[in-house]
Amino acid sequence: MTSIQSKPTPAVADPMVREFERRAGQTPTTEPSWVLPLRRAGFNRFSETGYPTIRDEDWRFTNIAPVAKLPFQTASLPGAESVTAEQIDTATFGTLPGPRLVFVNGYFSAALSRPSDPTAKSTIGNLAAHLEGNASVIQPLLTPSQHILDDPFACLNTAFFQDGAFIHVPAGAELKDPIHLVFIATNEAKGASIHTRNLIIAEAGSRFTVIESCISFGAQAYVANSCSNFVVREGASLEHVKFQDESPDAFHLANLHSDLGAASQYTSHSFALGGLISRNTIRSKLNGPGLECIFNGLYVTRRNQVADHHMVINHNEPNCASHEYFNGILDDESKGVFHGRILVQPEAQKTDAKQTNKNILLSNSATVDSKPQLEIYADDVKCTHGATVGQLNEESIFYLRSRGIGKETARRMLIHSFAGEITERVQCTPVREEIDRIVWNRLEESPSLSEKLATASNGTPTPEA
Repeated sequence: MTSIQSKPTPAVADPMVREFERRAGQTPTTEPSWVLPLRRAGFNRFSETGYPTIRDEDWRFTNIAPVAKLPFQTASLPGAESVTAEQIDTATFGTLPGPRLVFVNGYFSAALSRPSDPTAKSTIGNLAAHLEGNASVIQPLLTPSQHILDDPFACLNTAFFQDGAFIHVPAGAELKDPIHLVFIATNEAKGASIHTRNLIIAEAGSRFTVIESCISFGAQAYVANSCSNFVVREGASLEHVKFQDESPDAFHLANLHSDLGAASQYTSHSFALGGLISRNTIRSKLNGPGLECIFNGLYVTRRNQVADHHMVINHNEPNCASHEYFNGILDDESKGVFHGRILVQPEAQKTDAKQTNKNILLSNSATVDSKPQLEIYADDVKCTHGATVGQLNEESIFYLRSRGIGKETARRMLIHSFAGEITERVQCTPVREEIDRIVWNRLEESPSLSEKLATASNGTPTPEA
């Protein structure tokens, strides 16, 4: 790819242009020569499109105008004392054994990270340190694909990514302990944007787990824009758990792309609890026969939060299975968005695909936009989809109360059980147990669980049990 000059359009503000050219002027001395053309390709594409609006079909349920209004500036290199080891240890999954990579405001912190076993053949480190030595592996994965070019935030990430995780597990290797990726925002400057890029490669027959936690120490508004590529080769098994609990004023925008090989197993979990607006764009290509993938997600929102999951699962080969389960629990005036699309190509006979989105509204002001889709061009398939939106089932509450269980306890049991449908699918036991505890505590903070504060559909208080 040849280098081309940036041609800013009205879609790109002058501060963004100046920031890109400033960083472009620095990259010849800090990055391999092949990186800058990729950055320019991403920046030029974003210059053409600008930020998405509700007029764009893929974004019509989620208005990200507040992001576009923020003054553009990339997050600065944090000071040495901005985050301490004690804060990491007491944060979510802080006690997990195994290797840990910590990124503060998008920059790798060697002091806070925990290296992997030096005798292991796997590569577990930060992307910036491996751009030169692993160019043959990394460059094809960083080159903007059509999926990247179609998503404005992925293009922006390509142009401005600071660092991220690079994980390369060789064929046949099995890692006992999960790899923990910690992304921390200190958001010292209002409106700062953090761009991280992650590459995770599971070679043939390898097995391991990646835990990703996105958290913040601070309260100012910031933009966390991440892009992750997962490559799962033939017969490999990879479990990815993403836990997002950003600041209540943050904007979390993520692209997760996976390319799956024959007979592989890939499981991806998304737990979205934080952020003012969070959006996970998930795209997966099923490129080999006999593989199985599961996409599993839970979003718990309150106040005026928005949690959006946008998925495209592309079945390209026969005898593949994809199962998607997403549950939402929404309170106050929050909003959930689920846009799922299963695309079955003509060659993908014997496809087994299932897509389910279920939502519980704890208040009369919470809303959900759910759009499950099937696009099938093969004739020998088993595909189903469905969506439900509603409040707690009164018959289920009555059933529990008829057996001597109080109304408040019955409500709690049903809601926690609804969340448990998702958390129980996490295979890594210590991670599953910690997520169970966090989700339980978060739900217990909601006054809507309390019988005394529950309201009937007409807005009048319900009588106590």
